[in-house]
Amino acid sequence: MPKSTPSAKNQKTIEPKFEEGSDNIFKDLGFNDEESGNLIIRSDLMSQIKRIINDHGWTQKEAAKALGVQQPRVSDLFQGHIGEFSVDMLVSWLSKLGYDVQITLKQKDVA
Repeated sequence: MPKSTPSAKNQKTIEPKFEEGSDNIFKDLGFNDEESGNLIIRSDLMSQIKRIINDHGWTQKEAAKALGVQQPRVSDLFQGHIGEFSVDMLVSWLSKLGYDVQITLKQKDVA
């Protein structure tokens, strides 16, 4: 005997809940202040490196040569493997690409 399916008017509509996030997705995901701060910096640096590589029109192999690394490291970057990169390494890569990195400090809002 075939299963019966409920009619559309008998189904409950579940309204999604929304919560406004902060300016740091990693903090919103539950990382502590130190971890979320480091992750957002690495994420930003990775995004800039990807943008620079794309602006040059380089393949991953060409980008790897410019950075002095093997192509799989560039693949890790493009796949967003944030855990594979340190801030130091990303700053070094930006230097190899001809960029200086400046750090701006901002005091935390005290609630």
